[in-house]
This record gives sequence, structure tokens and C-alpha cells, in this order.
Amino acid sequence: MAVEVKELLEAGVHFGHLTRKWDPNMAPYVYMERNGIHIINLYKTAAKIDEAGAALAKIAASGRKILFVATKKQAKDIVAEKAGSINMPYITERWPGGMLTNFVTIRKAVKKMASIDRMKKDGTFNTLSKKERLQVDRLRAKLEKNLGSISDMTRLPGALFVVDIKREHIAIKEAQKLNIPIFAMVDTNSDPRQVDYVIPANDDASKSIDKILSHVASSIAGGLAERKADKEAAASADAKAKAAPAKKEVVAAEEEE
Repeated sequence: MAVEVKELLEAGVHFGHLTRKWDPNMAPYVYMERNGIHIINLYKTAAKIDEAGAALAKIAASGRKILFVATKKQAKDIVAEKAGSINMPYITERWPGGMLTNFVTIRKAVKKMASIDRMKKDGTFNTLSKKERLQVDRLRAKLEKNLGSISDMTRLPGALFVVDIKREHIAIKEAQKLNIPIFAMVDTNSDPRQVDYVIPANDDASKSIDKILSHVASSIAGGLAERKADKEAAASADAKAKAAPAKKEVVAAEEEE
């Protein structure tokens, strides 16, 4: 869906930070200064949303996951809802150090969660003492809180989508080390050079975050739909190819008779 500048304006996407807090590298995306606050150029924001959306759709269509990262209060619930709706992993609690650079260890923690679930299913859990059960439950709850949303992520993500790159600087550094493409909402107080796909926007207001993420999720959903359609077309072609020799055999048998 095309991005309308009017809807971005209504969501307050254009409000940047105080002029004294700005990062000069954001100058190309600043439209003007009003009452000591930088105003973001929404025409550039709209163009950047389209550009990022097209790239994210390609990544989703290729079958790779996009990891959403937003630990600030006003973004948490929005990210959990939008990422969850398109079945993408997300981190909304504290970023686990080494989440990307030490992914093997993180996967072990996720597997630990799965093994506790198995214990509960097969009855092993009930053979533990009351104290041990309590400890296991606490561990499971802690793992679920921090890593539950990435339990389906079996390999490194194809991209990172970040809300507030200043706050999530550790995640940014890890992605840079591994050459994982970074997509982000970047406010006027941040350095856009750290990001591959910059979406200049107010990253503090929940309305602004919701508006940008709605467009992003919609683009990813489009990529997933394309992947599904391609898979179905391939399966149909495969079925036809398998049916063709069988049909030939039937025709040959009828001719012999």
C-alpha cells in the first residue's frame, strides 16, 4: 500500500528532537526547525518506507526471518503485535548480549525451554521435589520472557528491524559484525550511517511507531504471500509433471489392447 504523507503527518511522524540534541548526519532528512524542534521531511520518510518495504518483502519472500528489536516502553506492545501478526521473531525485553554473535548459546537456552516443556508433558516434572519444580518453573518463566518470541528462529535472521538505534546500539553492533542488513526508524538525534535502510521518523511517540510498523508489516506480509503462491505453483507443476508419465503409460496400454 502506498504511503500517504498526510497519514504520517496525522501520526506525528514528523516531530524530531530538540535542535540542540540533533545528529548533523540527519541533516538530509530535516525539513525545518520549529520552536526549537527539528521537523522531519515526510516526503523523504514516505519514499524511505517504500524502499525499505520492497527490500523487506524480498527477504520475507526468500524464506528468511526478520528480527524486530524494540525494548522502549512505548514500542514494546506495538512491535509484539505487528511482528506476531506476520509470524516474525522479536525482542521487546532486554537485548540478550551475544544474541546474534553467540547465537549457538542462545539456541541452547531456547532448547532448554523446549526440554522443560517436554518434562511437563511426559510426567518427569512431577517426579521432582516441590523446591526443584519451583526452580524449573522460575527458569521457564524467565526464558519465556526473554526468548519466547524467538523460539521459532532456528538460524540467524535475514535482517534486523530496530526502533531507536541509540537505545539498541548493542543489537546494531552485533548485526554490523555479521553483515546482517539493518532497517530502522531513525530520529533526528541518531546517526543514520549505522543503518542500511533508514526510515527518518519520530521513534518516541506510539502513534508514529504504530504507523511505520503497520506499513512495514504489510510489506512483509506481501512477501510472505508471494512465497506461499510460488510454493503452491511449484507444487502444482510438480504434481502435473508426475501425473504426465502415468497418463502416457495408460494411453500406451490402451493402444496395445
